[in-house]
Amino acid sequence: MANPTFGEKKEGVTYKNRYGVYAVIPDANHEKIILVQAPNGAWFLPGGEIEEGENHLEALKRELIEELGFTAEIGTYYGQADEYFYSRHRDTYYYNPAYLYEATSYQEIQKPLEDFNHLAWFPIDEAISNLKRGSHKWAIEAWKKQHQI
Repeated sequence: MANPTFGEKKEGVTYKNRYGVYAVIPDANHEKIILVQAPNGAWFLPGGEIEEGENHLEALKRELIEELGFTAEIGTYYGQADEYFYSRHRDTYYYNPAYLYEATSYQEIQKPLEDFNHLAWFPIDEAISNLKRGSHKWAIEAWKKQHQI
C-alpha cells in the first residue's frame, strides 16, 4: 500500500530530502495533544529531522528533549506519511517522509533545550486543525482510530 502523501510534487523541481520522526503525545486523559509552535507561527507535532547515524527512536528521543524537555515511552508506529512542501524561510523545496509514532506516556525531566518554540496542549480536533503538515494531521487521525476517540 502506498504511503499517504500530502502537498504537491511539482514537475521540474529538485526536492531536498528531509527525513523526520514525530510523536503524537496525548495527556493522561486522552483529551489533549501537545504541539510545538515554530518561530514562524506554524504548529507541528513534537519531533524533527533524523540526523546521520540515528535510528527513528534515537532521533525522536533527542528531539523530545530539545523541544519539550520530555522523555517518553514510544508505542505504536503509525507508518510513513510523505509530504512535499516549499520552505520560504530556507528557499528550498523539501520531500519530507515523516515517520509517525504514538507516545504512551511521558515525563518532563528538564527545560527544553530549544527556547524559541512555543508549546501548548490542544483539544484533539483543535490540534488537528492547527497543524500545518497533512502528515501530522494524519498521525493524530490514526491515533484517534486506534483509541476509538
